Amino acid sequence: MKTDDFNFYLPDELIAQTPLSKRDSSKLLVVNKESGKLTHRNFSDILNYFNNGDVLVLNETKVIPARLFGKKAQTLANIEVLLLKNLEGNNWEALVKPARRIKVGDEVVFSKELKAICIKEELEGIRVFELKYEGILMEVLERLGEMPLPPYITEKLSEQDRYQTVYAKNSGSAAAPTAGLHFTNELLKQLEEKGVEVIKVTLHVGLGTFRPVSVDNVESHQMHFESYYLSAETTEKLNNAILNKKQITAVGTTVIRTLESNFNGKFNSGSFETNIFIYPGYQFKVVDQLITNFHLPKSTLIMLVSAFSSREIIMNAYKQAVNSKYRFFSFGDAMFLRKDESNDI
Repeated sequence: MKTDDFNFYLPDELIAQTPLSKRDSSKLLVVNKESGKLTHRNFSDILNYFNNGDVLVLNETKVIPARLFGKKAQTLANIEVLLLKNLEGNNWEALVKPARRIKVGDEVVFSKELKAICIKEELEGIRVFELKYEGILMEVLERLGEMPLPPYITEKLSEQDRYQTVYAKNSGSAAAPTAGLHFTNELLKQLEEKGVEVIKVTLHVGLGTFRPVSVDNVESHQMHFESYYLSAETTEKLNNAILNKKQITAVGTTVIRTLESNFNGKFNSGSFETNIFIYPGYQFKVVDQLITNFHLPKSTLIMLVSAFSSREIIMNAYKQAVNSKYRFFSFGDAMFLRKDESNDI
């Protein structure tokens, strides 16, 4: 399977630079994942596709202001650091630009209250740092760091919380689980009033989610590990959903990776890591439906979405989305991959 099989044409003007004023006012392309039938809706219409007893699973991770700008202590060279994952204690995996300037023992100074000492060099621009700081790290990052918007977003974000879901709770992500950006508190309340059970998991988005595929053959790509957590209450609810054959809808690819990684006949609570790579040919175990955004060409995300349906159906849906001027990527419109059409509107 070739990486180029997941390429598509996208005009630059369709890359959403800013979020819409109202979260749930985006377009929604409803796709029957088996037949490929397409229906054009607004995201707020999604309420009509759920029934009493359905399950909706959200990722309540919270993005941290993980992009830091500092200087190499030895040479005063400008260094950009993107914190990816807390390994243990004050040790963090990070993406560095320019990485060639940072070796083991080098120090990057961000301010008087925050410094980083490189303790390990890894491939692809990754370094492991020991952070030295005064006070509480998250408070320091709030003062010094920037929201790690993707490089294709070139406009400044006026409201930082628009790169957070309304239900974001557990800090630790280097990128937002963007499918969840469409939900409002009001819409979630309406779903629950309709009898939909909303369940929350946590996967901290890191390099595994947004790292480009650089190999020609899909099977040769290696995913990076990301951390996830399921509470005892969450696992009980999920196991009950499986036992009672409830329809499970994942909000975003991170939720799919969490659920599919954890399930081995039942769900297990605790903290885990996953580097699961889902591409066509994968047999899904628990997720019936998927709400997701429109993803980058040749990315692991479009490969996962293609596995959930088929490459042909997804590439056609993307082509139609381009023709219909849908907005793409993080602040763009949404797609709903459905199991059936029993309650079409």
